[in-house]
Formats: sequence, C-alpha cells, structure tokens
Amino acid sequence: MIETNRARTRLEKAYRQQNWPMVRHRAAMLLRDDPDNAELHFMCGVADMQTGQVSGAVEALVKASKLEPERPDYLAHHAQALARMRRLREACEVADRAMGLPFEDARTAEQLGQVFLQALALERAADAFRRAVTLKPGQAPLRFLLGYTLAALGDARAAQRQLEQCIDLEPRHWPAHLSLSKLQQQTRETQHIERLRTLLSSHSGDLGAQIFLNMALAKEHEDLEEYSAAFEHYSRGKGAARSTRPPSAERDQRMFEALIRAFPTPRPKPGGRETPDAPIFIVGMPRTGTTLLNRMLSNHPMVAAAGELQHFPTLLQQASGSPIALLSQPDIAAHLDGIDWTRLGKDYIDSARPVGTTQPRFTDDMPHNFLYAGFIARALPHARIVCLRRDPLDTCLGNYRHLFQLESGFYDYSLDLLDTGRYFIQFDRLMSHWREVLPGHILEVSYESLVSSPETVMRQVLPFCGLPWDDACLHSESNTSPVNTPNAWQVRAPIYTAAVGRWRRYAPQLQALQQLLADPELRQDLSA
Repeated sequence: MIETNRARTRLEKAYRQQNWPMVRHRAAMLLRDDPDNAELHFMCGVADMQTGQVSGAVEALVKASKLEPERPDYLAHHAQALARMRRLREACEVADRAMGLPFEDARTAEQLGQVFLQALALERAADAFRRAVTLKPGQAPLRFLLGYTLAALGDARAAQRQLEQCIDLEPRHWPAHLSLSKLQQQTRETQHIERLRTLLSSHSGDLGAQIFLNMALAKEHEDLEEYSAAFEHYSRGKGAARSTRPPSAERDQRMFEALIRAFPTPRPKPGGRETPDAPIFIVGMPRTGTTLLNRMLSNHPMVAAAGELQHFPTLLQQASGSPIALLSQPDIAAHLDGIDWTRLGKDYIDSARPVGTTQPRFTDDMPHNFLYAGFIARALPHARIVCLRRDPLDTCLGNYRHLFQLESGFYDYSLDLLDTGRYFIQFDRLMSHWREVLPGHILEVSYESLVSSPETVMRQVLPFCGLPWDDACLHSESNTSPVNTPNAWQVRAPIYTAAVGRWRRYAPQLQALQQLLADPELRQDLSA
C-alpha cells in the first residue's frame, strides 16, 4: 500500500509537470494492479494525446468513459481524441453526451465547443462556448471563440458584442481585432482605424500585433477605398508573418515536381455505374470562389456541405505509413505501393460524411485538395473534382490579402507577393498535368463566368457531378448550412461580380507580379 501511494504521488507530480512520457509510464504501471481505475485510464489517454499517440488515447479514454460515464471531462477528452482522428460523427455523439451532464468547468465546455466547431456543428459549438463564457465570463479567449462561431452562423451583431467584450477584457487579443474588422464591410461610422493605429504604435515590438493589426488596418482601409494605405498595411502584416517562416518557393517547387513524377501516365476515365455516395471535391487556389460554388452545389436537395476538410490528406498519410505529411516526402511515389486504395476511399467517405445529414452526396471544399487530385482519383474513382480558376492577378492578390493559418506550411507562399505568383505558376502547371493524366475526373470552372452567368455554369457542373437540375443552386444566399469562416456575411450575400478585376485597384503595387505572371521565359524556368 505504501509503495502504491508513493507511485501515485509520483504520477500526480508528473501530471502537474506535464511530463507526459512519465505520466504514461507510471499510470500504466499502476493499472497492472488496478485495471478498473478510470482516472488512470484517463491519465494514459491524456498522455497519449499530448505525445501524438492518438489511437492509444482513444482506447484509453473509451475505457475511462465506460468506467465513469458521468464524468464530462473524460467524455470531452474522448471526443477530442476522436476528432483528432477525423472520426467527427462519433466525436459529436460523445460530446453530446457530455453536454447533457452538469459540470462547472469552463475548460470542458471549451473542449466540447472545439469538437463541434471542427465538425461544423456550429449551433452546438455556440451552445458549448456560451456555457464556457457563463462559467468564466472574464476569459477573453472564450469570448473570442463564441464571437467567431456566431459570425460563422451569420449572427453579426451578437458576434460583434462578444468580440468587443473580448477586446475590453484583453486589448492585446490581436486575432479578435482582425475578426472584428472582417465581420462586415466597414464604413466611416463603423471603422476602428484610430484604435488599431494606437495599439499598433504602442506595441511595435510585438510580432502578433504587427501581423494581425496591420492586416486589420488593411481590411478597413480597403473597405474605405483607400487602396494605397491598404496595400502598405498588407505588406507590413505579411512581412511580419513571413519573418517567422522559412522561405517556401524552392520547397513548394520540389513538392509540385514530386507530385508530377508520382503520376506519370494517364488513368482511365471513370467507368461503370455512379456510386450513390460519391463525394464532390471543390478545389482550386484559395480565394477563387470555392466557397461560393460549394454554397451553390450544397443548396441542391441531394447534396450536403461537409466543409473544408483535412480528412483526405490525413487518411492518405496514415495509409501510406509516412511519418510526415506525404507531400513533404522528396519521393512521393515510393510511398504509394502499399496503399489499399479501396479501403482509403471507404474510410474517407465514412469519416467525411457530414454529421446529422441525410443527403446522398456531399461536398468537400478544401481548396488545396487540388494537390491530391491524383490520389483522389485512385481512391475514389467516381468522385467528381471541380476546380475553380480565376484571373491570375486576382487569384494572387486574393491570397496575399488573406491571413491563412500561420501554423500550416501549405500557405507560406502567401506571405510574399512574388512567392504567391510563383506558386500560382506551379498550380497552373499541375492542373495542366492533371488534365493530361486524369481525363474525365476534373471539370475546370471560371470564377468570372460563375458570377456573371451562374446558370450557364451550373448547367455544366450539375451533369458533371451526376446531379439533376435544381433552381436552388442559383440562390446560394438561401443556403442555411453553416460556414466556418469569419467572412460569413460575404458568402451569405447574393452572387455578386464586384470582386472581378479587383487587382486593378492595386495596379501600381502589382507591376512586378504582373511581369512575373506574363513572362513566358520566367514561367518556363519555374516549370523546368
């Protein structure tokens, strides 16, 4: 007994110190003599989560939740582990059980909200974050999460209140300022420029302030049609962000070359009968209308919107056995031989189908899935891939104007205007390759045509996707499905053409980019 008490004390110390390998070791040792101890299983699960052993975490947390099913904190961690594995339907079921229990821990409510947010179950995410805010009203990050979710739900007024309260509690919560700026089209009456300038001046040494406040100022100056000032702040914000990341152009070029080498020969056009649950992938460079097309397609009564999913890349990496992201491998083709493509396709459909929907088809509008078109065609031969194409200058400007997830290396190119142009050239090259080796799998759609002649374009898209005509596809503004973006006010507006040719507002600042994109010799050098 004394030895057991000592071991338990050492375990608790390791847990407080967040020494997760030691927590895992000591908890497993104690479980030998006490296999039905829910807390020990829970500690194993948390330690596995923290060290990236997600499947082990799920196993341990399932045991903890079964032994003590009334512990919402155990259920929250269980749901979080399932979500990490992209098992979002199961994650939401577990999170729902936790939400039905009484608890006074704001951290548990926040975890549950994050699970629902990842599953695009935004109403339930808002409920969880409201609960967290009620339990800890003075926590600025909880106000931010609630505000972000309310914005995604289209409740701009409520979102504004939460974001302002977040800033009142913590003026240095820099992402809240950017989210507030992007919440609506700013006017002289609603803009926050003076506050943003004052904060930026007083926090000149804070990298986060330089990134987020400059991007917020750029957005607001642009809304006020002050384009020179807007571009200056875009440059400052992106420059600050780029200082935190290694150069990306050469790395990206190697990735594109490895992808092309991995799929050297054409694959046959998909034959046989269409599968009733074949997914529709909407791809393209970001900021080219993928969300708009997704809203239009998912307004069809036979189609649900799954959101911008990471499922396919995650499952592909698992199937390949690669210890790192597959596209980071210098020889992608070498990792493909052992993949069970049929199993990969089934796992994707089982995990990606939206929670709580009954429609037979669903869309996945992760733009960068254009990188995975070859893999998708092998795993899901009846899937349809629709690629949005937009004017190159508008495409590059749109990427440069947007602050993507800084943690994701996929978007490093967007931190520099000319790197964005170089990335576009590689994208264009890859799409030419996919056209050659994946005949019949991909339909390319012009953004400009989509917004100017939506019916004409949709009468091409729907047959390609194996769907009958439905007028609802022309009224994306009536689509009530959630959209996980702070720019929800834009995607819920009727189709508009105002963004066509936006680059002309910044023509003086884009001359070097325009030269890069127009120079045939330079394009050939980058594609060699």
